[in-house]
Amino acid sequence: MPTPLADVDPSLAAGTGDVAFVIIALGIAGLVLSALVRIARQTGISPIPFYLVAGLVLGAIGPFELSEGTIELGSNIGVVLLLFMLGLEYSSEELSGGLKRGIPAGVLDLVLNFTPGFVIGLLLGWEPVAALLLGGITYISSSGIIAKLLADLDRLGNRETPSILSILVIEDLAMAVYLPLIAALLVGGTVLSTVGSLVIAVAAAAAALVIALRFGHQISRAIDDRSDEAVLLATGGLILAVAGFAEELGVSAAVGAFLVGVALSGEVAERARILLTPLRDLFAAIFFVFFGLGIELGSLTGVLAVAMVLAVITAITKLVTGWWAASRAGVGPQGRGRAAAALVARGEFSIIIAGIGVAAGSEADLGPLAAAYVLILALAGPIIARSYGWLVPIGVRLGELRVGRARTAEEPEEPAV
Repeated sequence: MPTPLADVDPSLAAGTGDVAFVIIALGIAGLVLSALVRIARQTGISPIPFYLVAGLVLGAIGPFELSEGTIELGSNIGVVLLLFMLGLEYSSEELSGGLKRGIPAGVLDLVLNFTPGFVIGLLLGWEPVAALLLGGITYISSSGIIAKLLADLDRLGNRETPSILSILVIEDLAMAVYLPLIAALLVGGTVLSTVGSLVIAVAAAAAALVIALRFGHQISRAIDDRSDEAVLLATGGLILAVAGFAEELGVSAAVGAFLVGVALSGEVAERARILLTPLRDLFAAIFFVFFGLGIELGSLTGVLAVAMVLAVITAITKLVTGWWAASRAGVGPQGRGRAAAALVARGEFSIIIAGIGVAAGSEADLGPLAAAYVLILALAGPIIARSYGWLVPIGVRLGELRVGRARTAEEPEEPAV
């Protein structure tokens, strides 16, 4: 017999009501997001900025009680699925060649985009470790946002996309070294423990990369089955298991998921793409909305000016990085413009880095500054990627000036008459 309502513990009844409220709120949020997606499609803009603003508004107008664990889990699954789907677009041979060709662009990316954050951190009077954190925040682009953008704008098959991909992969692999190092510096670990963490993280990343490149066909055959249900469960389980192990060993979960996507090939890769695309879209929306929910508007006002300066500087440096990388790959001016604009957005990794600093008691302004900075570029990035056309004549003109100067410098001086 059901327990009479009068005999139910009030705390349990309240808990049930809280669950019902959350379910209703999520349902309303889903309907609102559906309307925003339709508006985005009609206007030709990626829905990502709409998701972010929706999260901000929901967080500002009323209580939206979700535990940090729920938010983190939903966000992580969204990022993992985005990067897995991006990995499906490339074979192991394309990834290997792209990484080899992309190392110079990866070095340029590090120098141009880490330096502004580090220098401004020092100018603000922060400790060197806090400045290193800010450098990491400005360095790394948002793999999640960019993966969604490439899919939304139907650019996954474009000639410039491998250049974008190689930079993103190098950035994510760089995090396998950066995150353990910065964590050790924050807690004041010994040299031996710091080196040990780095060795484990680098070895794990290298092992995952080798497995993806050399044993992808065997993994695909093991997953393949006539049942779509079996393929869905096996693929989903593999993605989450590899991503979880990668995260546990100090490598990004996003890197692990991406390499799973690269490892799969043939018919099973195509079936996985069809089966997981709806889940990717759902959890991607959850990720961006939860990201907006986590930002307190009142904390942003004091750091907005610095965040704006950082955003402008590092948007320009990312534009330079993307243009140069696509140029080295022999891509034309239009493709160079698309590659440059695609890299501007910052997102999940920047927030992770800031969270590490905040948890360790670093500079008080680090969290709000990172949130304001990421919000600016997470909103501006998709817009710039959509309206990249204005970059092309500027880039072409600057390239012509550079070539013209180089030719002038090589010409001998005319003898005086």
